[in-house]
Amino acid sequence: MTFTSIHRYLGDPPGPLTDDMIDRATAQGLREADDLDWKSELPPLGAIPNSDFPKDVAAMANSGGGTLVFGVTEAQKAATGRKDTGELTEVYERGLRSAAVTAISPPVFGLEVLQLGEPGNQCVVVTIPRSVDGPHLIYKKEYFGAPIRNDADTVWMKERQIEAMYRARFDERRRSTEVLDKLYAESAAMRSPDSPAWIVAVAHPRLSSAFTNRPDQTVARMAFEEASKNALVYVGRGSLHPIENVDRNNPRPGLRRWTARPMIDGDSQRWKEAWVSIHDNGSVSLTAAVGGHRRSSTEYNDDHVVESRDVEVAIADFMGLIREASDRLGLGEYEVRVGFEWNKTERLQLWTTDGMNFSYSGSTIALAQYTPIEVTVRADAESTDFYQQVHDLALDCLNQGGIAHVQTMSRFHPE
Repeated sequence: MTFTSIHRYLGDPPGPLTDDMIDRATAQGLREADDLDWKSELPPLGAIPNSDFPKDVAAMANSGGGTLVFGVTEAQKAATGRKDTGELTEVYERGLRSAAVTAISPPVFGLEVLQLGEPGNQCVVVTIPRSVDGPHLIYKKEYFGAPIRNDADTVWMKERQIEAMYRARFDERRRSTEVLDKLYAESAAMRSPDSPAWIVAVAHPRLSSAFTNRPDQTVARMAFEEASKNALVYVGRGSLHPIENVDRNNPRPGLRRWTARPMIDGDSQRWKEAWVSIHDNGSVSLTAAVGGHRRSSTEYNDDHVVESRDVEVAIADFMGLIREASDRLGLGEYEVRVGFEWNKTERLQLWTTDGMNFSYSGSTIALAQYTPIEVTVRADAESTDFYQQVHDLALDCLNQGGIAHVQTMSRFHPE
């Protein structure tokens, strides 16, 4: 879902931004504000980094996000009409995104760039997300400044404003760590003391969603189903997916969350146990038994032995959950933590496979403890970039155990 400043000022509900909305905004003489700026034309492609575009993006990011509309004329800060911007090419769009990353520090990711209108009456809308990484700075040779919106104008922050924004950034990082600690502890506590090794994966959005409606069971069921479809794109059906071993069709309510419970038949299937949750605020968690998996109809791995392919499908399911939660709530960056929990009576071993696809333990580093992997995931990235994050997270999880390559994922996004 999309909800921009234009939606808000026009009184429209969340939904796609349309050319009709731009026409209505100009007809009403909608005025610029701290989160809305009219621009009559786009800067030349080669001049984007040195134009006002990086400053405008940084100012919006420092002010809570906003919308730039190119192709609208204004007088006294009020929209007066339309002016064709010409076609938005792929190269030009990449130029806008590149300037937001290379000409601003810290970079501003997650720009939404959209062209509206018919040829001869086209405009370009750039939506800048909220950011917790402020202050975003603009560098001009040896000088730098932190722009911010002041109603319809862009001004430069004073020292105290910059100081306050840095303090807010550091406070957010501490809060983020505390939230991850709590999520991880809650999820790890689901494991029974006599269970095989578990993977514990949790994530929470860095920013809250603009959409506050609590999902019902039907929405939760659909979310789990879509997450499963996402995971199959990343790794296919080469191994046991935790999300396929939970009761996705009958999620149960919890404390501001929906949880899909395991579907196992007694202790003989404890190696299939998994729990999956999606929270009202977009946080997600996945815990699954990855040790002690069945090798044949009569043989099982030891509880402390984990095969790389089972880690990879668990990561695929987990990242599929993140992608779905992000799409449903319009979220961007997520803080992620992935670890393993086991009885510690034996060292954890991560096994790979040999050229004949048999389990192989020769490269493992037996671990007395596992340091949880912590990363920031851009959940709203393009599909190719998001897949790269899935691949890299799985590889990080395996590297610690001495495994150099993933087994079920391609290096490149599957077409």
